[in-house]
Amino acid sequence: MFLDTEEEPVDDPEKHGGRVRTFPHERGNWATHVYVPYETREEFLDLLDVLLPHAQTYVPRLVQMEAFHLSLSQSVVLRHHWILPFVQALKDRMASFQRFFFTANRVKIYTNQEKTRTFIGLEVTSGHNQFLDLVSEVDRVMEEFDLTTFYQAPSFHISLAWCVDDARLQLEGQCLQELQNIVDEFEDSEMVLRAHAEQVRCKSGNKFFSMPLM
Repeated sequence: MFLDTEEEPVDDPEKHGGRVRTFPHERGNWATHVYVPYETREEFLDLLDVLLPHAQTYVPRLVQMEAFHLSLSQSVVLRHHWILPFVQALKDRMASFQRFFFTANRVKIYTNQEKTRTFIGLEVTSGHNQFLDLVSEVDRVMEEFDLTTFYQAPSFHISLAWCVDDARLQLEGQCLQELQNIVDEFEDSEMVLRAHAEQVRCKSGNKFFSMPLM
C-alpha cells in the first residue's frame, strides 16, 4: 500500500540539517531504500535520553534520528515505472522468511561513504546471520534491476544520532567507551535492546511498502 500522491521529491538542504544528497535528484528518479523498521519502546527512548546528552558533550551538533531502522540496502535510484515491479520482486523474495529476534547493544561510530555525515549506532550482536540472509535476497533483486548491492561484510546497526561532517576523531576512543559503559550498565539493557524483526519495508520517494515476515 502506498500514498496516492505522485509529487516528486524536491531537494532542500534546509529541511534536512544541511545534509548533502548522495546523488542529484532528477525528474522521474526516486531514491529507494530497503530496511527493517525498529519499533521503539519507552525503555529504549529512556536509554537514548542518557546516551545522546553524553555524546553531545563531545560533539554538541549531534541530533537524534527521527526514526530507527536497520538497513538492508544502500540508497539506490529507481525510475518511477520500476517501483511496483521492484517491490513485487522484493515481496516474492521475502514471502518465505520467518520472523526472528535480534539484539543490538554494541555502540559503534559510522560515517557515510562520502564522510559528510557521522552516526552513532548500536550494532547487531545476535541475529547477524538472519540479516545476512535477508540482504542476500535483497541483493538478488538489486541485481535483477542492475542496481548497486549492499556492502561486503556489512555491520547491521540502528543509527541513534547523526551530525554533519566526519566526527570520528571526537567520538571514537574515550567517548565511545563511555557510551558503551552507559549501555552495559543500563537497567535490563539486554532485554531493552532485544527486538523482533517482523517486516521488511521499502521506501521509494514518498511511497512506503511493507512486507511482513512469516
